[in-house]
Amino acid sequence: MMQPRRILRLIPVCCAALAFAAVCDRAEAHSAPVDPTVASLEAPGSALPKTPWGDPDFRGTWPLQNINDARIRLERPAELGTRAELTDKEFAERLREAEESDAAYTVDLKGGGTMGLADWLRATPFGRRSSLIVSPANGRLPPLTPQAAELYAKGRSTWRSVDVVDWISDLDPFERCITRGFPAVMLPQPYNNGIRVFQSPGYVVLQLETFGTRVIPLGGKEPWPAQIRAWHGNSRGHWEGDTLVIETTNIVSGDSVTTDLAKRAAGPIPGRENATLPVGPEAKVTERLTRTGHDTIAYRMTYDDPAVFTAPWTADLQWTRDESYTIFEYACHERNTVGEAITGSRAKRRTEAAALAGN
Repeated sequence: MMQPRRILRLIPVCCAALAFAAVCDRAEAHSAPVDPTVASLEAPGSALPKTPWGDPDFRGTWPLQNINDARIRLERPAELGTRAELTDKEFAERLREAEESDAAYTVDLKGGGTMGLADWLRATPFGRRSSLIVSPANGRLPPLTPQAAELYAKGRSTWRSVDVVDWISDLDPFERCITRGFPAVMLPQPYNNGIRVFQSPGYVVLQLETFGTRVIPLGGKEPWPAQIRAWHGNSRGHWEGDTLVIETTNIVSGDSVTTDLAKRAAGPIPGRENATLPVGPEAKVTERLTRTGHDTIAYRMTYDDPAVFTAPWTADLQWTRDESYTIFEYACHERNTVGEAITGSRAKRRTEAAALAGN
């Protein structure tokens, strides 16, 4: 369900102006961004907020919608090479598009546009980023292993082809409204990008606007036995100073070639073109969350699946607090699309068979 974009709480205008002035004279962008996990708080001497029991306080609502709307994609355009940030000219074009989008905002049922997107871009250095991926240095996914490349090419999904759909085993988990895959659910998508964080002693809970809630125990929990799997895996967290580190294993493994539902996986990367990417049995996700401001969190995620990618890859995001953002029910269920996909495919084949018989 689409919902209006919410105006973000801005960094004070004077700070934004100084930050903007500091970069105005750059002819070219830096080849690598400042590490967001070591960025300082906005005000000198500011202390990280703590929970009543002493943990760093991440509680709040942190939507990722602006990242999607600003078109800061997972992978960097190949022509940008190792440039992790846009040039002044490229950023000006991104800002112009954001201003046009803000001006086009309407509350009409079929309306569009954004609210506060241009202001968000001006207020944060993250607005200059050329991709979410920061490793490899070219900002692009590593090559697939030969076996994974073959499974990917042969994978079955209505997102990618018009193959015969005769039963649910012919559809991927996203098409069945089960999951977008992991860690895909933690990365920006076109809509429903809300994340709400809850904390209690010994636990951190991430409520995702789409496809579920992650309950993460803290402090030396043993991983599940290897044979036990879940769509979003088995997550365990611990603190390294003020950084929350979450390690996730036991993700449902498999591919999209099989007709065995128990061996069908959900692609780990957002995007319909990635729906048939396989997941290996040793896939592991390491997430690092660090509070960098009163309204910002640096989120870094590393995905390591030696059966699928020839090297690990890392993405960095900035989470921005917006307590005006409301998370509504994501009422997607299997009957939304599965019935139509199966009955439509069967009807098409009957029509084609009848036409051939008539000839």
